[in-house]
Amino acid sequence: MGVPSRVLRATGRHALVDGIPFQLPVLCEESPALFAVFPIDADKARALLPGNEIHPLRFWNRGLLVVSVMDYRKTSIGKYIEFSVGIACTRGPKPAPRLLPALLPWFFNTGQFVVELPVSTEISTKGGKGIWGMPKHQGSLDYQITDQTVSSQYDLDGQLGIRISIQRPGRAWLPLSVSASNYCAYRGMIWKSNLHFKAKAGLTMFKKGIAELLIGDHPRLAALKGLGIGKDALFAAFIPSAQGVLDDHVEGWFYSEPNPITARPEGFESVVNLGLGQDWPPAPTANGRRSQ
Repeated sequence: MGVPSRVLRATGRHALVDGIPFQLPVLCEESPALFAVFPIDADKARALLPGNEIHPLRFWNRGLLVVSVMDYRKTSIGKYIEFSVGIACTRGPKPAPRLLPALLPWFFNTGQFVVELPVSTEISTKGGKGIWGMPKHQGSLDYQITDQTVSSQYDLDGQLGIRISIQRPGRAWLPLSVSASNYCAYRGMIWKSNLHFKAKAGLTMFKKGIAELLIGDHPRLAALKGLGIGKDALFAAFIPSAQGVLDDHVEGWFYSEPNPITARPEGFESVVNLGLGQDWPPAPTANGRRSQ
């Protein structure tokens, strides 16, 4: 899938949203990315998805946890690292059949529901959450590339948050031109945004030891640790240099529950006083440099 012509027609135009000035399209260039997908308990994953329209994508009898880290080196709002943890999902009145959503993503509205999304900078937090409804928060992150591995870690409140490490593929041989949908919960609503990107990826599938995931003991991450995450990733990928465009249209709708919702969802109070800072916190220092 390519970038919609509607987005391209806006090239060079300027926007000012919530005090954030940027030029369209909202893009990234020359940005390395790593991906790893792990099997999880689909029923436990369903408990983390609000409302009744978002459902776990089932790979046979398992759900999928998608861990992706982008080292955004050139973007419309400066450089930062983004560490995303999401549950592969579909959208519709009922759960989709097994496997088919991966083959027909446009029909089943396939994407990921983002559960955790730390970033390096204040401006990325303000824009991602306030404009697109993404659950961003600022944390200490790193991104390390060696001849053998690609890894990233984030710390929160001085504690280990999450660390992901993958074996670096020999070469980036797989051409990609895809659109990916993110579903996020914010302000008692579901927000859907789309990213269109092109790249070449190195891919490793169904091989033991291709990725290691370590989740710390911070209370914020307790729900993730309860998903029954499999030790071995189904596949891992590394993109040395990605070019992407964030769609300028976003979709939002209310989510509802069978009983009254008593816990107030996070709202504008979490972003209204944020500024446009591009400084990074210190690099992670917690002990995450070990296997799970």
